[in-house]
Amino acid sequence: MTLINGLPAHVLLVHVVVVLVPLTAVALVVAAISRRAARRMGVVLPLLALMSLVSVPLTTSAGEWLERHVSDSALVERHAELGDGLLPWAGGLFVLASLVWWVSRAASEPRPEGTGRAMWSAMPVRATAVVLSLIVAAGAVVDVYRIGDSGAKAAWHDGFSRTASHATDEG
Repeated sequence: MTLINGLPAHVLLVHVVVVLVPLTAVALVVAAISRRAARRMGVVLPLLALMSLVSVPLTTSAGEWLERHVSDSALVERHAELGDGLLPWAGGLFVLASLVWWVSRAASEPRPEGTGRAMWSAMPVRATAVVLSLIVAAGAVVDVYRIGDSGAKAAWHDGFSRTASHATDEG
């Protein structure tokens, strides 16, 4: 995908990533902390993470096309380098979201008496899920911020006037 309605696809697809990745990160942390929230989100959590995961290479691919169609600059180069680092974070969100969903689903299934505690109730499993979710969610959100900041600098550096170019009607 290179152009959408005559615009570079990257400048439109980037908005999907900027919304879905942080939304997935927050949902993952909430689900990892709260069994009730995990049950309520159900399969929506891993599906949201899957959409986030798929949107990253689509946006990166469109960005690589755009990179070949703009003049070379260190800012564009930096943005492209940072953009390549988001896929592992999105993959981590998907893996953890799937795990939290699966474990919370398994824990909510009725068990015959005397078969032991539900897996999600086991403190080490929950604590590990919470810690890993916090780490991956924070890493993903920080990476999205850094990539977006570098992209804005690459796009707008020397691309606007510091003073107004047109008189305004005020008064």
